Amino acid sequence: MTGMKKERKPHIPRVLRDPYLLAGAFMTLTALLAVLVGLFWTPYSTTAMDAAERFHAPSWRHLFGTDNFGRDIFSRVMKGAGTTIFISSLVVLFSASLGIVTGAVTGYFGGVVDEIVMRFIDAVNGFPSILLALVMISILNSGRHNLILALGIVFTPSFARIVRSEFIRFRDADYISRARLMGVGKLRILFVHILPNVFSTFWVSVMIGFNNGILAESGMSFLGIGVKPPDASLGNMLSDAQGYLMKAPWYALFTGLSIVWIVLGFSLLSEGIRRNAGEVSDER
Repeated sequence: MTGMKKERKPHIPRVLRDPYLLAGAFMTLTALLAVLVGLFWTPYSTTAMDAAERFHAPSWRHLFGTDNFGRDIFSRVMKGAGTTIFISSLVVLFSASLGIVTGAVTGYFGGVVDEIVMRFIDAVNGFPSILLALVMISILNSGRHNLILALGIVFTPSFARIVRSEFIRFRDADYISRARLMGVGKLRILFVHILPNVFSTFWVSVMIGFNNGILAESGMSFLGIGVKPPDASLGNMLSDAQGYLMKAPWYALFTGLSIVWIVLGFSLLSEGIRRNAGEVSDER
């Protein structure tokens, strides 16, 4: 008995056992799957109205019930979530791209340009982001494209600050000094040698920004200055539902829960990535 070897249990990386990462991945994937399916198919039309189907409670026929126009809420949530996620993705893509360029240039070169840009960013950050976006949209007029532009500009400073701080940290590293001595161009140093090292920190900020984009888009559409009916958006659906809280509470309940599900999923996923970033880098 003493000579027998103990059976070793297979090692499962901590990254695959993290409850934040697993829960976030599950919630995010189910939301994205519903959105992807909604691009090609929904149980019912999202725009067709039927007075005979108004305010049907949730059932096997209508999982989330119907709204004040007899439209299937589950189908509209699928479409509305797709619209909200699409707009948030474009906002993050625009603001993150602009923030990377701004943060890289100011962080690496410093000097007068850095001071001017940072003071401007401080001034922008002095205003609540939603209030600033409201002012910009009131100037540009409401609509999907102007909403993306306004939120993209408002979210840019947070990305620029993060990238700037990382570039300041890496610009005097030994491998960067050797690259300069070898005659490597500045653009190559910025975007080939330093930028890849910034992404491990930057991705978490991107996911947080994505969550903020979802909440901002929903808030703007709720106020009537984002996506306009009859196009479905979680924000304008929630706005419509507030007039029927007593008669059809399921309308606001399922729409609000959809927003919570998406935001919570991405929040847990970003937290899981942050918690396991060190282990992933160690394994490499």
